[in-house]
Amino acid sequence: MKLYASEYPSTSFDPKFKRFFEDFYAISDSPEAHDEYVDCFTKDATLIMASKKAQGSEEIFALRKGLWEKVAARAHNPTKIFPFGPDSNEVMLHGTVHYRLKAGDESDVDWAARARLVKEGEKVKMEFYQVYLDTGAQSK
Repeated sequence: MKLYASEYPSTSFDPKFKRFFEDFYAISDSPEAHDEYVDCFTKDATLIMASKKAQGSEEIFALRKGLWEKVAARAHNPTKIFPFGPDSNEVMLHGTVHYRLKAGDESDVDWAARARLVKEGEKVKMEFYQVYLDTGAQSK
């Protein structure tokens, strides 16, 4: 199985969208890829990460940098992605993320997300992404 590949239900879903998520989580786990991360979103996208909200490229860039302030490494495992229906551009996602903090602690966190994708020319981007983190289920 490819790194960052997910399970999908047996419904039609654009292969470019599947590829987008594989690339997106690889970029998410790259600590210096701030510009590449922001480029995964439309210019006016909304990103909600737990209790933090960012609107537009500048705010998403600032939020992204802040997400790496205390984190030395992270590894996403997006296990399942559920399109809202055949050929939908909206999905629910579920997975885990392993964090290694700069202070030395490590934890695994379950997450779920909702995303809405659009195509800008041939490029897939997110115009909405909201992540729900289960911080109560952390383990070392």
